[in-house]
Amino acid sequence: MSASPAPPLLLASTSPQRRAILEQLGLPFDVVAPDYEEDDPPQADAEELVCRHASGKARSVAAQAGDRPVLGVDTTVVLGGRIYAKPADAAHAEQMLEELSGRTHAVVSGLCLLTRGWETVSAVATRVTFRALTPRELAWYVSSGEWEGRAGAYAIQGRGAAFVRRVEGDYLNVVGLPASLLVQLLADRFAGLYGFG
Repeated sequence: MSASPAPPLLLASTSPQRRAILEQLGLPFDVVAPDYEEDDPPQADAEELVCRHASGKARSVAAQAGDRPVLGVDTTVVLGGRIYAKPADAAHAEQMLEELSGRTHAVVSGLCLLTRGWETVSAVATRVTFRALTPRELAWYVSSGEWEGRAGAYAIQGRGAAFVRRVEGDYLNVVGLPASLLVQLLADRFAGLYGFG
């Protein structure tokens, strides 16, 4: 008798990057847009903030989950204790990138896995070092529009890769989903069901 298939995760996100990472990992999933309003005060504690947002996103769609585990994720960028959330406009994006230029920042993600019986929330950080950027490079990148909707105003999986000198930790976390943390949680909580553990 064959084992019953694993229930798809319910991803509380419309991010194409998060969908692509789940596909890369071979995980079954459905997508529902979260009904959750984010607030990103620049001086907030980054880990506490992303965990709160991840949990809020997951809980906002839990009523639609049925027997499916719900996955909520939130990611932000931190430099010198300051949070760099999504830029408001092109000038704001350029200012962010100028401040990240030649320095090492942290990409911090909160991940919430939620079922009817339990909720687990964890955070993870990846350190990213930018090389020094010239005004011409900043103008080139900002004009591309790739910064829109991106914490820290860049996409490492796109043209933003040109700015990166070094990544320490989970690369996929910088793309948008802390894959190693998710796999560990699935292995711990659902040993063997999704192929892990």
